[in-house]
Amino acid sequence: MYGFINACLKSLVVEKFGEEAWVKLRDQAGVQDTFLTHEVYKDEITMHLVAEACKLLGVKPDVVLRQFGEYFFEFCKRAGYHHMLRTLGGNLSEFIENLDALHSYLSLSYKEMNAPSFRVERNPDGTMLLHYYSDRRGLCHIVPGIIGAVAKDFFNSEITMEIVNQLEEVERTGKKEHVVFLVSSKTEPTLQSFTEKPNTMIRIKEPHQEKRPSVSFTMPRRRWETSKGLVHIGKGKLLKNFEPGYPMKLNIDLKTFCHAFPFHVVFDEQLVVHQAGVNLQKIIPGLQNMNIHLDEYFSIVHPEVTFTISSIRKFINSHFVLQTRSKMMPEAWKDKPMLQLRGQMIWMSSLHCMLYQASPLLRSLQELEEMHMHISDIAPHDVTRDLILLNHQRLAEMELSNQLERKKEELRILSQHLEEEKKKTENLLYAMLPKHVANQLKEGKKVEAGEFKECTILFSDVVTFTNICAMCEPIQIVHMLNSMYLQFDRLTTVHNVYKVETIGDAYMVVGGVPIPVSSHAERVANFALGMIIAAKEVINPITGGPIQIRVGLHSGPVLAGVVGEKMPRYCLFGDTVNTASRMESHGLPNKIHLSPNVYQALYNKCFIIQKRGEIEVKGKGRMTTYFLERNTGVTEQQIMGLCDLEGTDGEESSQISYQPASEAQRSDEPFLIPMNYKDSPSEPLPSSNMSDPQACPTIKPDSESYGSLQAEDQSQDGALDQLKDTNKFDQIEYTEKNMEELDSDSHVDVQVQNLITASLETNIERKDTQTQFCVVL
Repeated sequence: MYGFINACLKSLVVEKFGEEAWVKLRDQAGVQDTFLTHEVYKDEITMHLVAEACKLLGVKPDVVLRQFGEYFFEFCKRAGYHHMLRTLGGNLSEFIENLDALHSYLSLSYKEMNAPSFRVERNPDGTMLLHYYSDRRGLCHIVPGIIGAVAKDFFNSEITMEIVNQLEEVERTGKKEHVVFLVSSKTEPTLQSFTEKPNTMIRIKEPHQEKRPSVSFTMPRRRWETSKGLVHIGKGKLLKNFEPGYPMKLNIDLKTFCHAFPFHVVFDEQLVVHQAGVNLQKIIPGLQNMNIHLDEYFSIVHPEVTFTISSIRKFINSHFVLQTRSKMMPEAWKDKPMLQLRGQMIWMSSLHCMLYQASPLLRSLQELEEMHMHISDIAPHDVTRDLILLNHQRLAEMELSNQLERKKEELRILSQHLEEEKKKTENLLYAMLPKHVANQLKEGKKVEAGEFKECTILFSDVVTFTNICAMCEPIQIVHMLNSMYLQFDRLTTVHNVYKVETIGDAYMVVGGVPIPVSSHAERVANFALGMIIAAKEVINPITGGPIQIRVGLHSGPVLAGVVGEKMPRYCLFGDTVNTASRMESHGLPNKIHLSPNVYQALYNKCFIIQKRGEIEVKGKGRMTTYFLERNTGVTEQQIMGLCDLEGTDGEESSQISYQPASEAQRSDEPFLIPMNYKDSPSEPLPSSNMSDPQACPTIKPDSESYGSLQAEDQSQDGALDQLKDTNKFDQIEYTEKNMEELDSDSHVDVQVQNLITASLETNIERKDTQTQFCVVL
């Protein structure tokens, strides 16, 4: 089928059900998105689209095809065929009888068109039988939709069509499906409803002074003004039932007739040729012998019926296309295309003969040249002359239109690819910077720093990372960190927290920034629990077992802003960041270390928290800290964003719920199901007015305050001195004093003490990769 049909089907789905329905149908059928109007596509594509549409809409094929038929009529009118269709016939039966002629005309432009054929039989009760012939099976239900729409639009009548027979006719040679429809009118079940012309009529009466019987006739109102200037009342008769007059004898000699109609043939019921036009005899010398049989020299191409007089008379209202048989043509025609004739069959009952008045079927000047024919070979009165010249120009215009259509499709595909690449670029940019910040930078605007009154910051690092680096190849370290960070990054999507940055094995996350939310502590806490679970799947390249991580959390106010122009970074600044880092550095392997602020934020929220006790925190003095154990409101599967069919065993969390993700995941990633935290943004995006001193509260810094993870170049001696001070503080203050407090307050057993000792030793070994941090006041 031509792409016009598939384009109509796409337009129907998009207009009735939306663009998303078409995309889904297109993907299920495995077809392209756009169809070129004059391009030929396989019938299987259309059949597959119809079958998938039935599945998608949950309706039977006949319903879909009938609706498609109704829409196809409207689609043809929009495509510019309205006037052509409207002038096919004055009533419904004439319209159907001339459909084959319309298809014949369209075949001049659409050479590969294989259109169905129609035949009408009128019944005495006012109904009619519509015979439908097609090479394609299963599409007959389109016909009631098309014919019903035509009757309603053009002839203002409602009809019903039902299938009364489906059979294979012996007269047919090529068509595979023959369906007979019974067509009846809902309003006026008479023959007149299918045969009368829907025009307004005027009754005209002759003047009284003529003293003649009044003569009435009907005439369309819109043509009356033209007609009254040509017709003089009283000089001739205009009758409603016209009866033509015939001469007593045919006033034309035989030679003149054969020259005037150079491609006609007269044959009898046995197909014996009695008469032929001169040009037809010139091309086919065998026709000069008037006793030959026509079927020996010609075969019927359209309609596809057997070459018998009964079959021809049955389809007498159709146009007939005859093609010469190659074996009967002269030697000069062996390498040329076979001659095709298109014309009308006229039965002459008085002579018991059939007249075939035809013309050469030529679509362009190129075909005329291929047959070594000339315009002069066609009779001057034959419109085939003009048709060849006009169609040659039309074909050139269609070729230009096809090229424009192809260029348009190429441009659409390029635009679609450009949009996809643009989305990839934006996604990459949004992965590096918050969306609103990235949009401001794209617009060339300056991004001012903003204050966030409440947020929760998380730091994590890998235990004994220095030893791992010393004993492994660099590529092994890269694979280990990449495996770990990929899982952490997916968790940021599940809990909707913002990943600030990573340096080495350190990972920094914040909740409540850049979009303030009241559940920032719960989000980061669940994220931390997911980190502990995910770390068990990352292999330590030295031991072959899972790696161990330390996690620290703290809540408080921060400042956030973009630093730098080349490779800009969104950084956090303030004492809250420093305290969160202290929670991580003073933590234990595979433990989540909480500050008192985080403990207060998570209090009575389905989290099991163990009190660690009072410890000495560098730069902060003594603090009472806690360990986060688990969340009783959700399962581990939910925390990891994976499908959990078992649910939460009847337990419901007061602050979160579980729902599928709305965005599609990448094919190479597991399908993540984000948690829906039942809160709303606590405040609008932070203000960026930093010129007012009151807009930025004073935050008390210390000598180790910093803004974000920052690898700072420094001299070897300075770094060693600072590390010695740090190690001295960690070993003396933390190990000797706080271990006793842990034993008394938190009941830490010997195994936990060993973990603390290993953690302190790790801090000593990492002196060469110690991360330094900066402060912005």
